[in-house]
Formats: sequence, structure tokens, C-alpha cells
Amino acid sequence: MTRVQNRRAPARGGELEDCLRACAVHSGKLVGSLDRRRTELAEQLRKLLVVFSTTGTSAPAPAPAGGATALLKRAVKGAAAPTGSIPGDLLDALLAVGNKALECGYDDELHLALQISDTVLAERKNSRAGWRLRARVLEALGEEREAVQAYERYLELTDEDGFGVAARITGLRRAAERERELLALLQRQCPRAADFARGPATDVWAEGLALHALGDWDAAEPRLVGALLTLAADEAPVADRQELLSQYLDLRTGIPGEDLTEAVALYAEQRRIRMRGPVADPTVGGVGWISLGEFRNQIAGKSICLIANSGRVGESSMGAQIDGYDLVVRFNSYRIDPKHTGSRTDIHATIHKHGFNWDRPVTTRLVFGGVSGDWKHSLRNRLVPGAQRYLGDESLRWPVRNIGRLGNDVWSSIPTTGFNMLWLLDFLDVSPTLDLIGFDFYESGAYRVQEAMKLAITSVHEYTSEKAWVMERAQSVTDMRISLR
Repeated sequence: MTRVQNRRAPARGGELEDCLRACAVHSGKLVGSLDRRRTELAEQLRKLLVVFSTTGTSAPAPAPAGGATALLKRAVKGAAAPTGSIPGDLLDALLAVGNKALECGYDDELHLALQISDTVLAERKNSRAGWRLRARVLEALGEEREAVQAYERYLELTDEDGFGVAARITGLRRAAERERELLALLQRQCPRAADFARGPATDVWAEGLALHALGDWDAAEPRLVGALLTLAADEAPVADRQELLSQYLDLRTGIPGEDLTEAVALYAEQRRIRMRGPVADPTVGGVGWISLGEFRNQIAGKSICLIANSGRVGESSMGAQIDGYDLVVRFNSYRIDPKHTGSRTDIHATIHKHGFNWDRPVTTRLVFGGVSGDWKHSLRNRLVPGAQRYLGDESLRWPVRNIGRLGNDVWSSIPTTGFNMLWLLDFLDVSPTLDLIGFDFYESGAYRVQEAMKLAITSVHEYTSEKAWVMERAQSVTDMRISLR
């Protein structure tokens, strides 16, 4: 029960200098950490140093990672913080630190991420990334009411809900409703709980546990339920409420003659909705699942072009040529401008982590993901009923690894969506024409839907190796087109 009293977020401010100082202090805590997530956070903090050293008036030059803590502290102390709005590069670096801190999941890192989001929003009150970071951190801290408000502000600022925020809000609200229904049920079943819903939850809960240990359930139950009611009234962090609800139901399970059917059903439903959101149509509009072999039959004998999300495509004037192929493949957060990109999309290949363009009608949608459970979770939450006729099944989930069996010893980096798709088409080898349009591996910048333009070109992918793989197989190469067949 001690966590109930301690997990609230501390007082926060929005001063850039204070935020950078907190980052400096936190980087010192990470020295020698063996936790992979914290090691990655330390690297983002080092990159923040590099960016900040270019914005201050007397900041030191970048140094190796081992001296990052000291240099960041000296930069904060000796350099003038940028005036006015945070420069774009510094904003991106702060958000990268915040998102990596959020991934760590520990309270110290969550509080750092929250301070970063507050700082970003103090300087840029309409920052979509800032509001989304704040919402996710608040949700992780169990502050659901504030999280929903931040998610709603994010939606007000964007036209593209590529991260499934609307569904997340619905899930949180419905879960809260089910939790209230559960507590109301417990109060009806134990009317005396109201007598114990006014005292300190920690003390009342401890009394209930002690009485249960003595075998006096009649005296224990109203105290336990009373403590649960107090926690809900005080809006204690969700994780704490869930933990004690679970403990209470476990204790009650051991009491002879207790009927837990309705209570357990409500408890399970609110837990399930919080994890995955409500599922309106489990059949996803009657979509047809296709396997590797069925996908092969679908593309056999047809000319195929794969369209890059590159700045070069956005200025290509190749729309008519692109629409002339039998099948047009697009990726992730693709953007349509008929004059330049063409208007048709037959196959949408996308990573499971983002929901961009999942509502755009296509013949076939292939969703890639390395972890089966996470992949299934995304399909349940992101697929739009009726937006695709066919959906790739588990056999098409992760082509380079699962079909090609290319382990880390052969291909060390995480394959991109484009490389997974291209590798698959090359492996099947049933298309007389296989052309890549505008693939310059982001040399000309990104050309995506607006909401995705701020997404970082992540370092977990190895574009150099992918480019080398493509060029080894190229039959002809022009400024805009690489032909593999």
C-alpha cells in the first residue's frame, strides 16, 4: 500500500533551463546501467547535449559519450538558453529523450518525461508531439483523467489520427465506467463499506487484511471495500487501484459461498479494455485472410511498382506512369498527390506500430511486426472494417526473418517495411516487372501525410545495407526508377 501514497507525479515546471538541468542530473544516474532501455536513454541524452551545444552562446563542443554528463551540466550552467520558442532541433532532441524515458517505464524516468512534455508545451502550446507525450506519460503514471484531457487536446490539433488516439480515449473512458460499475456492485454487496470509506485508505486496508488473517471476514470485507472506494474517490493511480481490486477478489475467492461471477466479469472487462481498447467488430468487416501462397497467386504475372515516401516522388510528375502498373504498392504513412504519386493503392504495407492510412481502401493490407503478440494487438486495435479486402496472416507477418530465416548474424538491423516488402516480392519472383520509384533512401527527405512528417528516420534500420542489397540486384537504374526485373 505504500505506493498509493508515493506515486503521484511531483510538482513540475516549464522552464527550459530547469528541464535541461534535470536531464543532466538524470544522465549521471545512468552511468554504468546494464538496463538496455536506460542505455538507450543515455544515448538520447548525449544527443541532446550535442544539439544544445549548438544553440547556446558559449556551449562546449560535443564530446564522447563518457563525458556527456559533465558537458551537459557545463552547457546548462555556462550557456544562455535559447530565447523564445524552442528551436526545432532542440525540440526534437527533447522529445526523443522524453519518448525514450517513457519507454523505460520507471517512475524516475516517467517524471523526467513529464517535465520534458511540460517544458515543450510551455514553449509551444500547440505542439502535437508534446501533448501526445504528456498524455502517454500521464497514462503510464495512472493519471487517466488528465491523460484523456491531453489526448483530446492532441486530437484537436491534428487531422490524422495515425496513433489510434481516439480509440485510446474511448478505451480509457469505458474502462473507467466499468470500474465504477464494479465498485458500485461491491458497495451494494457490502453496504457497511460506506462506514470505512472516509478514513486513510492505507490504514483501513491494513486493518482489513489483519482481520482477514484472523479469520473474521465479516469485519474485514467492509474495510477492504471501503479502502477501495476511498482510492477511487481520491483518484489514486490506476495501477494501485487495479492491484488492490485484484487482491480483494483473490481474498474473496477463498470465502465459501461467495458468488463472484458478475464482479469478476466487470473486473476482467475493464482490464481488457484498458489494454486493447474496445473492439467493435472482431471479424474486421469479414476481411479475407491470405497466406504466403495465396499472396503469391494474387501477384503472379503482374507488373508491380513500389512507391517510396520520398521528397523526390513528391516532385516527380510520374502519377500517370505509376497508375499504369498492374499493382501499386505504398508504405506506412504514404501521401497521395495524383500528379506526382499516382492515385491508386493496391497493396498497403505498413509496420504494426503506427496506424497511418489504415482507413484508406486497398485491395490488400500487409502488416509487418517482429513480435507476434504485439502484432495481433495492433490488428485488433487499428484495423478498420471494410478498408481492405485481404489481410496478410501470420505467415506474412515478418518476411525477412520468418520466411527468409535471416538471423541477426546475416542481417543485424531491423528490416524496414519497404525492405520486408521488397525482399518478399523478390523471393516470390513471380512478377515480370518489379520497379522501385523514388527510392533514394531518404536523401531527398520524407514525403508523408502531415502528421507523420515529424517522425524520426529511426537509427534501428540500416539503410546503407538495404541500398546495397537493392543495387546488387538492379537490372537498370535511372534518377527515379530502379528496376529489379
